[in-house]
Amino acid sequence: MNMRRFEEKVVVVTGGSRGIGRAIALRFAAEGARVVVSANEERAEEVASEIRANGGEAIVVVADVREAAQVHKIYDEAERNFGGVDISVQNAGVITIAKLEDMTAAEWDMIMEVNTKGVFLCCQAAAVRMKKRGRGGRLINTASGQARQGFIYTPHYAASKFGVVGITQSLAKELASDNITVNAFCPGIIDTEMWAYNDKAWGALLGNYQPGELMASWVKNIPMMRAGTGEDVAGLVAFLASDDAAYITGQTINVDGGLIMS
Repeated sequence: MNMRRFEEKVVVVTGGSRGIGRAIALRFAAEGARVVVSANEERAEEVASEIRANGGEAIVVVADVREAAQVHKIYDEAERNFGGVDISVQNAGVITIAKLEDMTAAEWDMIMEVNTKGVFLCCQAAAVRMKKRGRGGRLINTASGQARQGFIYTPHYAASKFGVVGITQSLAKELASDNITVNAFCPGIIDTEMWAYNDKAWGALLGNYQPGELMASWVKNIPMMRAGTGEDVAGLVAFLASDDAAYITGQTINVDGGLIMS
């Protein structure tokens, strides 16, 4: 494998301050890309600093993907600092877990705005610039195992991630003639801070689980018998962004150790 295959490429990663997003940003930087690390927290600077310490190029844009003006700021900064954007990974996402009768409309709206509207706004802003530049590009969206099947106490999250798949398929058809591919990926149980929250919140509602116990019981149902890592996911994302995936678009690919086979 050419470990500098993204040299001269500019990559935007939203939700890049931790977990899967951090791993994706570091993977692209390791393969030569110039990386725009975006998140709604200053912690993103830690990731950019790590990239620069290892000889890479990275900038930080703190932004809320629910706000169109802030989304445009991400891509404006990519253009101003690096000349444009070639690959955009829409990874910013949130989850809450609650029984139906306890879930608020505000919770529903927040999940949908970040996970679905945020993906749309970033794809829109990135695609406009890619089309104007005329060099094609890659849009890669973070869905979820819950884009395959919903789960208890998270109807809002499942709906938001099913929406990501719909956006992906629609834009893949619209942007194909511009040589912009659009794909998504569905992480399963990944060892991140979000899954630490999931373990605690679902565990409290599903039974008297101690921290780590519920997640461990679910991992036993994974054919590969382990939780995934951010690096597992980053490998797939790097492939989808590469020339090897030039004829792949409109697809949603599971990365879950075989947990969901569809």
